[in-house]
Amino acid sequence: MNIEKIRKNFPLLQRMPIIYFDNACTTLKPKSVIDAILAYYSEYTGCAGRSIHKLATKTTENFDKAREKIAKFINARKEEEIVWTRNTTEAINLVSHGLRFEKGDKVLTTNLEHSSGIIPWFSLSKKGIIDLDLVFSNNEGIFNIENFKEKIDKKTKLVSIVFGSNVTGTKVDLEEIIKIAHDNNALVLADGAQSVPRIPIDVKKLDVDFLAFSGHKMCGPTGIGCLYGKLDLLKGLSPFILGGETIKDTFLDTKSFKIEDVPHRFEGGIQNYAGAIGLGAAVDYLSSIGMKNIENQEKELSKTLIEGILTIPNLELVGPKDWNKRSSLAAFNIKGMQPHEIAMFLDEKNICVRSGMHCTHAFHKFINLNNGSVRASLYFYNTREEVKIFIEELSNIAKMLGR
Repeated sequence: MNIEKIRKNFPLLQRMPIIYFDNACTTLKPKSVIDAILAYYSEYTGCAGRSIHKLATKTTENFDKAREKIAKFINARKEEEIVWTRNTTEAINLVSHGLRFEKGDKVLTTNLEHSSGIIPWFSLSKKGIIDLDLVFSNNEGIFNIENFKEKIDKKTKLVSIVFGSNVTGTKVDLEEIIKIAHDNNALVLADGAQSVPRIPIDVKKLDVDFLAFSGHKMCGPTGIGCLYGKLDLLKGLSPFILGGETIKDTFLDTKSFKIEDVPHRFEGGIQNYAGAIGLGAAVDYLSSIGMKNIENQEKELSKTLIEGILTIPNLELVGPKDWNKRSSLAAFNIKGMQPHEIAMFLDEKNICVRSGMHCTHAFHKFINLNNGSVRASLYFYNTREEVKIFIEELSNIAKMLGR
């Protein structure tokens, strides 16, 4: 990979001297993605699947092509298995609202989840719709597969699990979890927000039932995400938004309607065409680099990041100290300092990180970090030189202000 050449594709990196280490929140956008979005707004704005004039026709063609690109990117069987959503959060909620639960059905999740992956199940449990159980990791965020085997049973309808943690950087063995779940006739919904942008994904090989992910974490625009679902399972979900595009016909005499086919029954109203087309361009861009190349680049960055962080005095790393067991992000605290203080000092040095709970209140409280943590998260366009500058500045902060 020619990182210097890659970095020239990102206008923001060319515009200002900045070290952008907030990629687990959202990634930067290459010019090809920005151009694709601008083209929709400036050259052929229209409504896909509705009007038949030339602008709408081109919108429909590019909107459909984007769905095909996503399907190919994750190796789905058919493009109909891709549902457009606003983000990972909506994709998970689409499943939680759409699955038909019967009394006694159990959902199994973990303490590692993003709020979007746990609160929908808390809500259903509170309403008495499901029985809910949790599998707890250790304090480093290592998933307890033996505890999972103990807790899953024939009453388990769904396992909802984060593929890669946005705090510890740890990944679960999703393939093994899916096999165990399927042996118990349970479905699996994977939160792929942090994984789909970083590693090659093959939904057929994984045999995952549902996979949720966001465009903005993989060089795409905000406001667009996807739910992958096996076609037969999507056909069994109830839409939780109804209106234009979700129905084939309406009958006034019987006050009823005929539902649309999958995936359109889940895509109510005018869609984020620019977002979908932009995500299609992002997938083209990532594919041109190669997901295996991206994975390898991040491993190198992770090694430099974690090994460097462990040399800093008064710093407490969240998650495993072995960089092989985590992705290219590091959440941490400095003794005697608040997370937001650290982030502000780094911002003064033009280093962008995130501070706070990272929408993962459950795990932070599980490890008694009630004020959250600071998180540096890297992507393939970051460099080892940037990591070294970050380590140097962070070390200076820790030496001067930590205790």
